[in-house]
Amino acid sequence: MKISMHTMAVDSFVPMLESLSAILDKGVAHARQSKIDLVNARLAPDMCTLAQQVRLACLHAEEGTSRLTGRVVQPVSDDETTIDGLQRLIATTLENLKGIGAAAFEGAEDRDCNIPLPGKMMIAMDGLQFLRAWALPHFYFHVVTAYDILRHSGVVIGKQDYLSQIGNFVCPRI
Repeated sequence: MKISMHTMAVDSFVPMLESLSAILDKGVAHARQSKIDLVNARLAPDMCTLAQQVRLACLHAEEGTSRLTGRVVQPVSDDETTIDGLQRLIATTLENLKGIGAAAFEGAEDRDCNIPLPGKMMIAMDGLQFLRAWALPHFYFHVVTAYDILRHSGVVIGKQDYLSQIGNFVCPRI
């Protein structure tokens, strides 16, 4: 069975963003009860805030699929100051991702996905290399860091919240 680039990209981004949305919901209740500012919480002074982690996860999903499908990269909003705003960003990203059909990924494996660097340098990648070595690792990094910020802030979440889509695969042994 051949796996498609659409499956590797969209079917990786969508369930994880849905899990991120669900753990943010749990964070809202905790923040109200504890009277803490989760949006600006971070793991270390030199790391991004929860809001920035969510934005970057959405950005890497949007940018990744745009580059792979040859579409213009749409900017991701960077002015969310509430959990509700972050939830709207995730919902918009999910809507955009779900609207990309498999046909849009035709030829994505070989598409030029070079990333320019300052000066005369670049990261040279085709679509498959870009998805495996850039888009997915960056996306997962920001999703898990958002999870870690919530967990560090006292939100009661666990691995089953992070990997909530695994429930779809639980079945009796044959």
